[in-house]
Amino acid sequence: MEGIQHKTVRVNGINMHLAEKGEGPVILFLHGFPELWYSWRHQINGLASLGYRALAPDLRGYGETDAPPSIASYTCFHLVGDLIALLDAVAPDQNKVFVVGHDWGAIIAWYLCLFRPDRVKALFNLSVPFIPYNPRFKPIETWQSFFGNDHYIVRFQEPGVMEAEFAEIGVGRAVLELLSYRVPDPPYLPKGNLFGHPLDDPVNLPPWLSHQDANYYATQFEKTGISSALNYYRNFDRNWELSAPWSGSEIKVPVKFVMGNLDLVYTMPGMKEYIHNGAFKRDVPFLEEAVVMKGVTHWINQEKPDDINKQMFDFFSKFH
Repeated sequence: MEGIQHKTVRVNGINMHLAEKGEGPVILFLHGFPELWYSWRHQINGLASLGYRALAPDLRGYGETDAPPSIASYTCFHLVGDLIALLDAVAPDQNKVFVVGHDWGAIIAWYLCLFRPDRVKALFNLSVPFIPYNPRFKPIETWQSFFGNDHYIVRFQEPGVMEAEFAEIGVGRAVLELLSYRVPDPPYLPKGNLFGHPLDDPVNLPPWLSHQDANYYATQFEKTGISSALNYYRNFDRNWELSAPWSGSEIKVPVKFVMGNLDLVYTMPGMKEYIHNGAFKRDVPFLEEAVVMKGVTHWINQEKPDDINKQMFDFFSKFH
């Protein structure tokens, strides 16, 4: 982690922790669940060495960034507002920046491009494609009808419930179980048997997560708890309601999209058809390419850092 600088920036009513490295055009990195700025460690070092200024915040409610207590403080507007304020504070000379998102960070990046395309030079998004507003499908009840009540997003809805169940096995362990999930199916979290194996077994870490990495994540979440991270999921329906004014809107910035074919998102009903049969390109007209990497799971930027760094560098190099 040599050369990565850490600072706290006052943005949108909260204190936000920021990791940064390098000089040059800004790349704003947005992490997912249950992650931290640290998920971008390979990209921060890789892209900083290639002439970019990498900015990777802990998003609202994560890590060393403030965590407002109210569930209603985690809507798409709060999250995008944080990022605009962050850019105004730390990169006032750059009207437009490059953006990279993964998982929830990818969702926020799509919202950023939808609400403020004037601030985005180009987007390199991972794992979650743009899902346009559809008035007929309210998110939570749609997932519930497809997947049932033990589906992880459905289970995350009731305030306090998953927090208590994760606390029983240890929040740090729960986070590592989630970060080690590499099956191309949605996680189901039945009460009393959350991860489907005995808790006296050690977590089976994937090869891309060292014990040092695992310790960093576990320690941070043991310190902060996981409630604020779950609040993102508790705003799915609210975000759906709030984004109604953008019904029919397209993403009007240049985009490259990459995901693994073993990603749980890729195997969701209708997802492959949406990505490959023209609908994704219709909603994102400046989509240059949608790449599906074989044998790669959800944690794509940590699993294949060199490959992702190269694709990112090659894509962003077109916009200088």
